[in-house]
Amino acid sequence: MGSTISFQRPDGQTVQGYLAEPLNPVGAPAVVVIQEWWGLNDQIRGVAERFANAGFVALVPDLYRGQSTVEAEEAHHLMDGLNFGDAATQDVRGAVQYLKGRAAKVGITGYCMGGALTLLAVGATPEADAAVVWYGCPPLEYINASQIKVPVQGHFATQDQFFAIATIDALEAKLNAAGVKTDFHRYLAHHAFANETAVGPGRIPATQYDPVWAAQAWDRCFAFFGRWLA
Repeated sequence: MGSTISFQRPDGQTVQGYLAEPLNPVGAPAVVVIQEWWGLNDQIRGVAERFANAGFVALVPDLYRGQSTVEAEEAHHLMDGLNFGDAATQDVRGAVQYLKGRAAKVGITGYCMGGALTLLAVGATPEADAAVVWYGCPPLEYINASQIKVPVQGHFATQDQFFAIATIDALEAKLNAAGVKTDFHRYLAHHAFANETAVGPGRIPATQYDPVWAAQAWDRCFAFFGRWLA
């Protein structure tokens, strides 16, 4: 099981986060895991534990400062109240800097809202070494592709009603034009296809967990981080 830790942002403010470690953390590569719009909940803690079980030190910064929800309306409210620029350049970068104190290489990954933040953060975090984006993207005009100096892998759903696949095509083209090393994958799936809680009557209708595509995406993610963070 992981633990709650505190770390400093570049501006000196203190933020809490959830840290999950492998059995032998000495010399292990590290990843910052960015939450979906629900907050730092049990599902995203489980994602961090999955990385830890695969041999990575994983840190989830608490972007909502202790708040989380299972209601879509409240999640939308929390996300709308988040300063994305501040979260990317301060919370996420601070988490990367914290992990750099114990790991030679650190990656950034995020899901949905966290995927969008990954694309914003990786360009503002020179300490990062690689990034994996899961079904999320900010408005393209907010991405400074020329500042992204590390390889970026992406996992996107062709049936995604929140992030149209045409936008993802444009994202890939923008990154490639800037010389970013990309490894994008598209799945015949819906939004949140890798979130095992996106099942049953309680899920948002436009989301759907797909265990087959999720397994393939996870395999690709581990191989990608294993290559660039080893």
